[in-house]
Amino acid sequence: MEEASKTIAHQIGGIQNDILRFGLPGVKSDIVGSHPLESSLQSVRGVEEAMTRQCKVNLYGAAFPLKEELDRQILSRFQRPPGVIPSSMLGLETVTGSLDHFGFEDFLNDPRESETFRPLDMHHGMEVRLGISKGPVYPSLI
Repeated sequence: MEEASKTIAHQIGGIQNDILRFGLPGVKSDIVGSHPLESSLQSVRGVEEAMTRQCKVNLYGAAFPLKEELDRQILSRFQRPPGVIPSSMLGLETVTGSLDHFGFEDFLNDPRESETFRPLDMHHGMEVRLGISKGPVYPSLI
């Protein structure tokens, strides 16, 4: 009984709000939602995907969209370990058709080219991915 009182309960990974590891929390990002145009764009994409899925069911049968969804799930899990080289997700982009779209974020707004870029902690990223540690894989810069 005395040995039980001497032990301290420890949570693996420590506290989620570790300021030294994750930086200062951002209040604005917690309060402000997405832009109205962004939410409408996401809803339009959802409707387009549902229509495309229904057309494929009508043309090829019910198994074809299920196989495509399975392929999409498999390719979305395939990633490089966190570190210097980011995951390109080329297979997923090929299956979804987003490889053909060249958007604003493809040539501008690359966080690796920012002046405030700090290198990522590869060990912490793998700990979070494996469930050993808590917190964001990539701490936000505030």
